Parts: sequence; C-alpha cells; structure tokens
Amino acid sequence: MQPEGKLDELGAFKTLEQFIIENQIAYEESTGSFSRLLRDISVAAKLVNWHMRRAGIVDVFGSTGEINVQGEVQQIMDALAHKEFVRALRRGGECCLIGSEEHSEAIPIRAGVESEGKYIVLLDPLDGSSNIEVNVSVGTIFSIYQLPEGVTEPSVEHALQPGEKQVAAGYIVYGSSTILVYTTGHGVNGFTLDPAIGEFLLTHPNIRTPRDGGMYSINEGNYESFDAGLKKYIKWMQEESPEDGRPLSTRYIGSFVADFHRNLLKGGLYMYPATHKNLNGKLRLMYEANPLAFIAEQAGGAASTGHKRIMEIEPEKLHQRTPVYIGSPDMVRTAEKFLNGV
Repeated sequence: MQPEGKLDELGAFKTLEQFIIENQIAYEESTGSFSRLLRDISVAAKLVNWHMRRAGIVDVFGSTGEINVQGEVQQIMDALAHKEFVRALRRGGECCLIGSEEHSEAIPIRAGVESEGKYIVLLDPLDGSSNIEVNVSVGTIFSIYQLPEGVTEPSVEHALQPGEKQVAAGYIVYGSSTILVYTTGHGVNGFTLDPAIGEFLLTHPNIRTPRDGGMYSINEGNYESFDAGLKKYIKWMQEESPEDGRPLSTRYIGSFVADFHRNLLKGGLYMYPATHKNLNGKLRLMYEANPLAFIAEQAGGAASTGHKRIMEIEPEKLHQRTPVYIGSPDMVRTAEKFLNGV
C-alpha cells in the first residue's frame, strides 16, 4: 500500500516518522523495533548532515592520515560519519551487529542476550567523501538484514546473506538538499530534510525509474582497461541514431550515491566494471551494490554484474567487491547483451 501523494489529508507533508508508523500498521511483518531502527538511522543522517554543512567552517576537510580496510586514504568526514552511525545504532538498541566500510571487522553490539536487537546493519557511512572539499554531493548507503532465528551471539557469518534476504535498504544524499530514500520491499519512497523543523518530509512518494534513459555514468578514464564487449557498448551509445535516441549523454559525478540517485529519478545506467586493476570491480557488494540493487529493483529497475543478478550473489566476505551495472532495466539488459557477446 503506497501513499497517493506527498500530502496527507490535512494538506501537510508527512514526516518520515508518520510514514513509518502508517506502514508499520499496514504491513503485518513490520514491528516497532524495526521502525525504531529506521528512526535511529535518520537521526544519524541528520547529525552527518550537520557536520557536512559546517565543512567549510570547521576543520573537517582532508584526510585522517589513516588507510582504511579498503586500502583507501580515510577522510576526516568518513571517520565522523562512521562514528555518528555506530553511536546512533548502539544507543537505539535494535541493532545487534554493524558492518562498516570504514572498519575492518564486523562490530558486535551485544552478545548472548536473547531479548535485544535482531537487526544487522551494513553501511558505507560516507560514499564519495573525497568530493567534499569541492562541494560535490556525497552520501550514505545502508542495508538491513535480520539476525537468523535462534542465534544469540551474532558474528560476521550471520551478516553474509545474499541481497535477496535484505529486509530494508536505503541511502542519503547530502547535496543541495538532504534526501533519504529507502525501501522495505514495498516500493521506494524519498524524504527531504527540512532544516527549519529538523524533519524528513515525504517529497518523492512511490518512486519509479524510467524503463530506458538518455544518459550513462562510467569513468571512461579506465576505457583501455574495459573488456571488448563493454567498449563496443560505449561506442554504440555514442553513435548517431536519432530514431532510438542516440547518442546518449555521459553524466559521471564520482559519488555512487549521487550518480545512482540522478539516474533513478531521470532514467539512466551506472556502470563500474571489472578492470585490469580491479579484476572483481571496485564497489563493495554488501555496503553499496546490494542495497542500491534492492532499491533499483523495487523502483522497477535492474542491477547486474554484467552476467548475473547482483542480489543472487552468495557473499563470501564482508568487504567483497563486484562489478556493477545498475539503473533503467532496458539499459541493463542491453549492457548484458554486449558483455556476453549476444
């Protein structure tokens, strides 16, 4: 059951909390603890947004000097975002295990206590953080799983579930406005933060992505490292063919969340393929690919490795990487044809 529009019967925007409560009643599988978990995530998002808005005033630019588990230089805002989300999830009590791109191991919240949190949260606290200094949109990506029945001491093995097992996923874009988009498997809805009242308001109900699009997003600086099928696909998209809308436009921000959000709303394809340098791709399966794949599919889109559906991958490790082709379904299917030589 999806809302008819942005406004409630009184002509006011629904808040995220109101929307969650309504859907908790509408769906039998929804629980109060799950609603509180989403609230905790939204609180952390507001705090990260606060830090972001002060980035040019206080000293949160630049790196910490540390190298994270991904082998990347950790930005100061990466560490701040990680801290805010972990703190909010610890305080909320609904989460039992956290996996973060900024932490080498899974973070247990409790052990051996049957009555406490039942949810596993995996997140990229700040995607695209190297863009902060130049005022480009960045974001947070999160994925939620249930702890398997009967487990009282959660461990990383319990987090290694395929994307099909997600009970919710979402992202937050920190840009000209701050938008939280999420799904629980009943469609996709987006909420914009109103700084005047400190609430996320429903502004993008029942998001549906176009079946086809006029743009593609890829780092063409890696072109010589792409396989032959992908090179042919890129050249095909650049050919003059007015009858089927080609050439397509290239739009690449360099923040996965920002590129994905634009393509979700307007129609398009985001690609981060395997290259000679990154044979398994660069994006993380558990923190980035699975949650955005869930959202894409719930909005009528598709997500593939180029050869198989992303959410069917059986994960082997927490920081596993995968190639990603995600967005408008017709574009994903066409990419697969070129990649498989069809």
